[in-house]
Amino acid sequence: MRRTLRSGAVLVAAVSALALAGCSGSSGTTETSDSASSTASDTASESAGGGEAGGLIAVITPSHSNVFFKAEADGAVAKAEELGYTAQSDSHDDDPNKQSELIDTAISNGAVAIILDNAGADVTIGAVQKAEDAGIPVFLIDREINETGIVQAQIVSNNAQGAGLVGEAFVEAMGGTGRYIELVGRETDTNAHVRSDAYHAVIDQYSDMEMAAQETANWDQQEAFSKVETLLQADSDIQGIIAGNDTMALGAVAAVDAAGLTGKIIVAGFDGSPDAAQAIKDGTMLATGLQPAVQIAQMAVEQADQFIRTGSTGADEKQSIDCILIDKSNVDRYTLFAIE
Repeated sequence: MRRTLRSGAVLVAAVSALALAGCSGSSGTTETSDSASSTASDTASESAGGGEAGGLIAVITPSHSNVFFKAEADGAVAKAEELGYTAQSDSHDDDPNKQSELIDTAISNGAVAIILDNAGADVTIGAVQKAEDAGIPVFLIDREINETGIVQAQIVSNNAQGAGLVGEAFVEAMGGTGRYIELVGRETDTNAHVRSDAYHAVIDQYSDMEMAAQETANWDQQEAFSKVETLLQADSDIQGIIAGNDTMALGAVAAVDAAGLTGKIIVAGFDGSPDAAQAIKDGTMLATGLQPAVQIAQMAVEQADQFIRTGSTGADEKQSIDCILIDKSNVDRYTLFAIE
């Protein structure tokens, strides 16, 4: 028996209250706005507060080949420079060892703060503890870690709320009935689980909605394409595909097109990427949940600046920023990970 979408929103709100999280990733890029100087002892004294703006802010994210991570890295660098800092932007490529090396480099370079979109909820704990022990405050964006009290901020998109919006749009477009495929992200990423749980908090209320397959595509477009292509060859009775990020959703769009099924299979994603927005305009994707990547990155830099100058961010450690559903009704107002 079908239930109303209103009850779906209530369930998603409950999921949202239990977990706050944020995105996807992969490959390496380094961008440096002027290199900074400053000694580790200077960093330690400034991180205690009462310092002055200036010095190096290290920005470390997953691969800049992914437009989401490139946008957040560029946003953080721009805000740091605006506030009088120099900034170095590097990619850990979702490799915990490389992430640890980049944090070591930030420490040796005397960074006054680290802005980090991390490489894993558990494997990152020791790395950020190392920075904090060296007197360098760490500000997490997009992805949380499974620990509190060792970083100054964990600022993430409200993935449960955003995925709930996408789930509701997906069910509505499917008419509350039909067989669908779910593509989930990397299993070690908290966001993959939060988004999937929020999708199911809505979809599972509809007894006529049947999940034909659930596949991990590791946030990757080519992997999503290959898996969806195989699934569609084996099962001709699929009406929808819902993906944990836009990269996988776009792989699904390509597989649907290759199978000659464009217009017959509904595809939804999450992130709010420019390519997804274009696919929505083209009618090959239904919707995406927009994460305010640039806003979150810039908030982290602003809080780092405040902490350096005053010893306090003025905010709670865990902070959740709501997402926006992007569909054909508002896609014409889309800008880079934002709505005008």
